[in-house]
Amino acid sequence: MFLETILEIVKITLPAIVVFATAYYLIKSFFNKEYQVRMLDMKQNRQNATVPLRLQAYERLSLYCERISIPNLILRLRAKETTTAELRLALLIAIQQEYEHNVTQQVYVSPTLWQIIKLARNTTVDVINEVASRMTADSDSLEFSRELLVRVEELQVTPTDKALAAIKKEAAILL
Repeated sequence: MFLETILEIVKITLPAIVVFATAYYLIKSFFNKEYQVRMLDMKQNRQNATVPLRLQAYERLSLYCERISIPNLILRLRAKETTTAELRLALLIAIQQEYEHNVTQQVYVSPTLWQIIKLARNTTVDVINEVASRMTADSDSLEFSRELLVRVEELQVTPTDKALAAIKKEAAILL
């Protein structure tokens, strides 16, 4: 009698355990797949939101490089009857202001690209200071401008051109 009772319990319990294990496995698989689908959707939505921001950052950094290129700076800032010291200061201030205006764009670009952008800025400042050091502070800014343009021509590729190429390369990877 005791053995029959145990046998009856096993007959009822064993199928219930099999059904429970199967249901548990199926439900767990369903929720895992659902979780993966939701994570993929969230990732896709996040990427859809950040791509326009990153493209805008590349555009702004391209404009930054154009604005700090020495020929463009000279065209924008050189005034008649200014000295080398005054133009040098105006150029350096303009570069710093442009940098400060665009510094937040580093959030949207790779650290390598940001280092290239900073290197372009620093090299441009170095070129300006190098040419200014060869001239007297009270010399005419026209002569200083000419010397700067000659120095830029001596460079095979300007620092801002290198930075622009890096921006285009990284933007192409995004697209």
